[in-house]
Amino acid sequence: MIGVARLLTSRCLKWATVTSFIFSIVLVTHLLHPFKPFADQMVINTNWSRFAYAQYVTNSEYLCNSVMLFEALQHLRSRADRVMIYPSHMLASDHKSSNARLLAKARDKYDVKLVPITVRHKDNTDPTWADSLTKLLLFNQTQYSRILYIDSDSVLLESMDELFFLPSIPVAMPRAYWLFPMKEILSTMLMLIEPSEVEFARIMSEMDAASSNDYDMEIINSLYRNNAMVLPHRRYALLTGEFRSESHAKYLGSEIEPWDPARAYSEAKLVHFSDWPLPKPWLHMDEELRLALQPNCTNTTGGAADCTARIIWNSFYKDFQMKRKEICS
Repeated sequence: MIGVARLLTSRCLKWATVTSFIFSIVLVTHLLHPFKPFADQMVINTNWSRFAYAQYVTNSEYLCNSVMLFEALQHLRSRADRVMIYPSHMLASDHKSSNARLLAKARDKYDVKLVPITVRHKDNTDPTWADSLTKLLLFNQTQYSRILYIDSDSVLLESMDELFFLPSIPVAMPRAYWLFPMKEILSTMLMLIEPSEVEFARIMSEMDAASSNDYDMEIINSLYRNNAMVLPHRRYALLTGEFRSESHAKYLGSEIEPWDPARAYSEAKLVHFSDWPLPKPWLHMDEELRLALQPNCTNTTGGAADCTARIIWNSFYKDFQMKRKEICS
């Protein structure tokens, strides 16, 4: 009996050891790849019609930009819906106009759902921002549980479908990192929105009470700056102007991390054109001004010139102009 007991004890110990070893492997695998099976299953079972990428359009220039973004989403095989809110007169006025042609192209070629609206215009103000409040009408698109808005003066490098699965919150945005610490606000260049009648009513109330100097960013920050989810700007809100900057501490969030333009580019999913005093990429840029303000080359430790930042920066503008001609001409 003692021999049998010892044998059973020995087998139990061996089984316990094997079980412990298997559990350790499973645990390590789970820690190295957290939630991947669940995430994969969640994507497979997703009703993508609940989510949408959205654009707002107020004039011909931004209509073209928006169609370019929708083309990029199709190329990147994003699975969410695509929605454009636009002035109703654009399609009704002349079906042969360039505006009507681009709207039809967005609808027929890129599967964009067109939603006519009345533009929210502010008189006696900077024309650049006069219609920017229109984007806030997206909070009222309650046919969707989540909308991802992207400023159309941007380049989309990768799909951002993963953002639709973030925890529930009225809005998520990146920091306007280039303004920190003097002005600690969030940027409306990218907004993950949960459309809601309640939130839209709050926004409309804030819009009605806004001063002549209050635009979309001021209104959104007034309501959500202290309770919005913050998206990482290094992945979702890189400015083209960062490649021209002499200091990158605001972008890197560190005074000691070295700046690597190639890495910044490879990390980014969205790049926003912002290079004051240079114009937006669809406007004429004086060649002398471009050459004077393009990123500087740096010297490597071996003494060779490193022009990576300059090459990347110029490619943003060149590629945008080529794509614009291809899609909108």
